[in-house]
Amino acid sequence: RFCFRRELFGIMTSSLSLLNPSAANVKGKSARGVITSASQGLSETLCTNLGPKGTLKMLVSGAGEIKLTKDGNVLLQEMQFQHPIAQMIARAVTAQDDVAGDGTTSTVLLTGELMRIGEYYIRDGVHVRSIVEGYNLAKEETIKFLDTYKRPVTASLTENRELFVRAAFTALNTKVSLGLASPLADLVVDAVACIYTPGQEIDLHMVEIMTMQHKLATETKLVKGLVLDHGARHPEMPKRLEQSFVLTCNASLEYEKAEIAAEFCYDSAQQKEKMLRAERKIVDDNTNKIIALKRQVCTQGEGFVVINQKGIDPISLDMLAKEGIMALRRAKKRNMERLVLACGGVAVNSFDGLTVNDLGRATAVYEHVLGEEKYTFVEAARPQSCTVLIRGPNKHSIGQIKDALRDGLRAVSSTVADMAVVPGAGSFEIAAQVHLETFQQNIQGHTKIGVRAFGEALAVIPRTLCSSTGRDDSAYVLIELQEAHKRARDKGTGECFGIDVASGAVADAVVMQVLDSYR
Repeated sequence: RFCFRRELFGIMTSSLSLLNPSAANVKGKSARGVITSASQGLSETLCTNLGPKGTLKMLVSGAGEIKLTKDGNVLLQEMQFQHPIAQMIARAVTAQDDVAGDGTTSTVLLTGELMRIGEYYIRDGVHVRSIVEGYNLAKEETIKFLDTYKRPVTASLTENRELFVRAAFTALNTKVSLGLASPLADLVVDAVACIYTPGQEIDLHMVEIMTMQHKLATETKLVKGLVLDHGARHPEMPKRLEQSFVLTCNASLEYEKAEIAAEFCYDSAQQKEKMLRAERKIVDDNTNKIIALKRQVCTQGEGFVVINQKGIDPISLDMLAKEGIMALRRAKKRNMERLVLACGGVAVNSFDGLTVNDLGRATAVYEHVLGEEKYTFVEAARPQSCTVLIRGPNKHSIGQIKDALRDGLRAVSSTVADMAVVPGAGSFEIAAQVHLETFQQNIQGHTKIGVRAFGEALAVIPRTLCSSTGRDDSAYVLIELQEAHKRARDKGTGECFGIDVASGAVADAVVMQVLDSYR
């Protein structure tokens, strides 16, 4: 009897669960309703961000800091979620953004609409399994349809530059104003073209982004080279050099203490002076090697620049300044690789055996002073690394441009990698919905309901775009879109109808040149 009671007590305790006294415990239909409400609440929060007519959101942190943005990825990363389902959706969508680079808001809207329509059918008596299997089947068919709907890019980045500019403009126009998206699109394509090598993967880390709170946002520009956030450390050094040799080094030009404990004993002032001269001679010899190389390679009108990751002491700076050499010390480690890619040459770790092959070339090196801050511009003729210098009157404008540039660079990079684009403006979603209507006719059983629900959920993108233009008859516009796609499919004209956000009317997305990334 004791063993039976002990076994019974073990069964009872294994079925117990410890809950937070203030937590809410829901099961079954109530739990499904809570999950649907969370996904819909997140969708309704971001729906006004979609498209070029989307509105800005203001986020206020606990410390009172303000952030203005239309980027769904930024919003999801900055917002704090209490509901676990909202947290899961936000994490999944931001992970997708890391791969594709864009589409965060669209994914959240589609997730919320799938949950809403699925809940509607379940309340009408449809089993959850039928909805889930239909969703999976429709997802696979939609991906197959996407491969037939995409538009291949036949020319390279340099041969068909206008198409890549339109792809960048489509991504940027949803984040910043129209007047700013156009120049930024050209800038983004030029930046990717600068670092692009045929046959190799594009490394967007080679595009440095620098900010300067100065002038207008439209004066953001691309520097084909590097911008360093400090200047020369000697007042007599030249402020601008043309057609310069660049020595990139990671070797100290100042006396450094020994890494091991050592002491030097002397019994006279002469011995101390001899020791100091010996220490100084090491640094002076290295400095003289640089000066000798400069005299060897430089001709009339050419300059010489030293950019060192380590320190340069005042005496060495004075020696270099007398030779007309511009020297920068304490350069950031991340800039050393970019300097070599931008100017060429080799990043040396020692001054022994310096040759002209170790040097890079720069068309112009000049210093720009803004208030108390100094910037050094290093421009090259054929760089493989570049810098986007963001200008703006305030930190809010700079932050918006910085977030938008990230999406623009990803859009161009993805288009170069995939060599394909997809007509945007909601045209693909409507085309996929029309395709699924035909596809579901060949399906037997209750799974057909899930496929139909998936197709209905796809319409949330063009419907939201239509509503953002100020029209209140989105239902009629969707019907017009569906009929236009069916006519184009039957006639085989290949037209891709979407929403013209300028007028709210139905128009061909390819003619409007609204092109999304295939990825």
